[in-house]
Amino acid sequence: METQQTTPAAKHNGHAHIQGWGADLDHENRPAYPKERTPPRLDGLHWHEPDQQPIDQEILHSTERPGLTPVFGTSVPPSGLSGVIRRSAFKYSENDMRHWLMLLFADRINMVEGLGDDLMKGHVPNIFAEMGWKSEWKYNRAGAIKKVAVASAVVGLGYYLLKQRKNR
Repeated sequence: METQQTTPAAKHNGHAHIQGWGADLDHENRPAYPKERTPPRLDGLHWHEPDQQPIDQEILHSTERPGLTPVFGTSVPPSGLSGVIRRSAFKYSENDMRHWLMLLFADRINMVEGLGDDLMKGHVPNIFAEMGWKSEWKYNRAGAIKKVAVASAVVGLGYYLLKQRKNR
């Protein structure tokens, strides 16, 4: 059985019988110790908290926070149907599954809204390139064929149902 080295603090606390107890007390046995120091505090600052970022658009924030953080992102302000869904999602706490599912759904809606915006501006998006079909075909050919087959079946069924309805 190995002999256990203990530090004076471990002996003093009466925990010397626990394997590894007090191992972090002796800095000589820890080669990474010099790099584990806490970074120095910034002394001489003129503020205790950063200045509040100007608010020039709607910012959604968690119900867990009483107000906005001093700095926040503004890359995609809520707009359209996706914005309505996002506003509804932020009425729920972050530990509620509805919050996250609604945000995921809003992202998908926002993608479709973006395609519509592109078309309204006269730019036809290259959906196949943007969705990575070249890589899909190269690395997952069976999955790509399956996706095309399912999409074709859905479009064909939709076309058939619309033709039937028109013939009535």
